[in-house]
Amino acid sequence: MAARKAPAPATAEPEPAKCPTCHGSGEVSRTVRVGRKRRPVGEQAGLCLNCLGSGDAPAD
Repeated sequence: MAARKAPAPATAEPEPAKCPTCHGSGEVSRTVRVGRKRRPVGEQAGLCLNCLGSGDAPAD
């Protein structure tokens, strides 16, 4: 019987660059405003519009 060959080593793909706006999380904080005078009352998580929530840097 022939000798078995070792499987080829898997090539590791380079890690994609992180989005500079959300730092790779895909979310950014947005100010919540209420009332006629639009006073800020807090913050909530919103989708990063730079990477559309993927966390990867957009391709230019």
